Amino acid sequence: MVLLSKILIALIAIEHLYILWLEMFAWTTKAPQVFRGLKKELFEPTKALAANQGLYNGFLAAGLIWSLLIDNHLWSFYVAIFFLSCVAIAGIYGGLTAGKRIFYVQALPAIITLVIAHLR
Repeated sequence: MVLLSKILIALIAIEHLYILWLEMFAWTTKAPQVFRGLKKELFEPTKALAANQGLYNGFLAAGLIWSLLIDNHLWSFYVAIFFLSCVAIAGIYGGLTAGKRIFYVQALPAIITLVIAHLR
């Protein structure tokens, strides 16, 4: 279970690095193909807002990656739980306020990983 937990944490971190890239660097190019619910004309005026959101996603990814690099198993577990909880809460909030898809793409994987991490 420990290995599965670490693999899932790594995948969630990669997902958030991808979101960082989309929101910070590809908001007006690639993001309109991903976020089809937004009108195309909204991407340019919201570029700075999206970059700010991307930065937060980067912090989530950094925390998850950090948890994988900690040698002390208990400390690694606690850091992972904190950042997975942050991802889950952000995904639940996004799912309620911005679109249900966010819950399934962001919150649900974090919740599943939280459960698996506790089965160590």
